[in-house]
Amino acid sequence: MKILFIGGTGNISTAASKRAAQKGLDLYLLNRGNNSVQINGVQTITGDINDPKNITPKLKGHTWDVVVNWIAFTPQDIERDYQLFKDRTKQYIFISSASCYQTPLLHPIITESTPLYNPLWDYSNDKIKCEDLLTKYYREEGFPITIVRPSLTYDTVIPIAIGGFNEYTTADRILKGKKIIVHGDGKSLWTVTHSEDFAKGFIGLLGNYQTIGHAFHITSDEILSWNNIYQIFADALGCEAKIVHIASDFICKLYPEKTGTLLADKAESVIFDNSKIKSFVPGFQATTPFREGIKRTLAWLDENPDKKFINPKTNEMMDKIINTYESITI
Repeated sequence: MKILFIGGTGNISTAASKRAAQKGLDLYLLNRGNNSVQINGVQTITGDINDPKNITPKLKGHTWDVVVNWIAFTPQDIERDYQLFKDRTKQYIFISSASCYQTPLLHPIITESTPLYNPLWDYSNDKIKCEDLLTKYYREEGFPITIVRPSLTYDTVIPIAIGGFNEYTTADRILKGKKIIVHGDGKSLWTVTHSEDFAKGFIGLLGNYQTIGHAFHITSDEILSWNNIYQIFADALGCEAKIVHIASDFICKLYPEKTGTLLADKAESVIFDNSKIKSFVPGFQATTPFREGIKRTLAWLDENPDKKFINPKTNEMMDKIINTYESITI
């Protein structure tokens, strides 16, 4: 099976690339070659997908069983891909986002039929528009789409709400005994998924043509409160977390730019029903609990200290939010 990953070396996609190669799939990665990740057993096409004039000659002569775009974000990206691959692939997989699901939720259990509606975040709205356009192409032109909606998936990033992801800021604060912010009362429920677990489900969709026209989310079944997540994170660092609980509304009034990742995404409980992916990919099961996965992430960061980015602006923001909140409440 001949497969093209557009991207393929990111936080989520690297594990999928490695698993595909291990399965003996004929995998090509199309990217700009800026990532130092090395994956054995794959072929690389170096180029920028956003430069069709440059990339079209490099795709000449190729047809694919599957094309996966890990880095499409806007309808313009989808229109470009449709023109490039409409006659060149038997399956096109779009990586969407679970943040597209109804916000606020009217029912706490999320299935793939949960409505797509998130007016609070441009990122999510753009992903919804991408899905709408792909569905149109499927219905009207027979373009063979499959949609995948990851939730908060991690490997080389820290899956927390403030001062994490591509930053080491909150980890550094915990290690130094400084106060950190947990949004709300910390009791809302969430799911974090290790990318290797995501890859187990994802690889089962490649070339599975029964999935054409369908959407899937792929997450762990482990449900944790945000208090649990931060406590496990602090334990993995070998320290105690000095948590200050602050309402998401309060945070976003001071810093409106946090609206997307908080009010539009992490402020309320979500519980994912993974029945659908399990029915299409028999045997799929996430097996990496957060208490193990976050230790692996921190070990990787220790081996790559240049990735421990401590953002002074985030520190300043957290101090301001905490000081403002405590001056009102204490």
